[in-house]
Amino acid sequence: MAAPAPVTQQISGRAVPAPVPSGPECGQSLADAVAELPVLDASGKRVPFGVLFRERRAVVVFVRHFLCYICKEYVEDLAKIPQRFLEEANVTLIVIGQSSYHHIEPFCKLTGYAHEIYVDPDREIYKRLGMKRSEEIAFSGQSPHVKSNLLLGSIRSLWRAVTGPLFDFQGDPAQQGGTLILGPGNDIHFIHCDRNRYDHKPINSVLQLVGVQLVNFTSRPSVIHV
Repeated sequence: MAAPAPVTQQISGRAVPAPVPSGPECGQSLADAVAELPVLDASGKRVPFGVLFRERRAVVVFVRHFLCYICKEYVEDLAKIPQRFLEEANVTLIVIGQSSYHHIEPFCKLTGYAHEIYVDPDREIYKRLGMKRSEEIAFSGQSPHVKSNLLLGSIRSLWRAVTGPLFDFQGDPAQQGGTLILGPGNDIHFIHCDRNRYDHKPINSVLQLVGVQLVNFTSRPSVIHV
């Protein structure tokens, strides 16, 4: 009997789309009622949620609230993804918060985030997608995106609250976030609902699913060749 052929793997400088995880959340369609719900941009303009990913695939990251130091540091790393990486893969990156739209511009200046961002101030989309409004006690591992410890991060968040132009929590502090891969159209390719504030998906694991080149977030952003 002939020996089996060796397994080979192509090595290239950009990520290859990995198989989308199977499960009850994947392969479904977003309900029209959810796609029609509005989000607001930085000027307060209402945009139907489904319009954001109607024409091409999108990575949509729902954050807890804009004062959350973990969300801030996670979005700071999202900001390091070069726009051309997204364009080469024909992918849109979108952040959704749940504060007033007045907080979008200051949050972008704080984090350096220049990709698409909107808010769902009534949290209607959060609710329809099953995002938790409480924290589950579960070990989520060490995040590569969180740099501050609990004490220092909390102090910085409080300071931003009291020194900001609007003294508020910039969203419901009990709300958890999540990550989805949507589109084109209303197709759901991936959905992850955070169990607690530390349970966000590592960014590169999501980029790999949509074929976007990976980024080294440990220090200065650089390309990871695989």
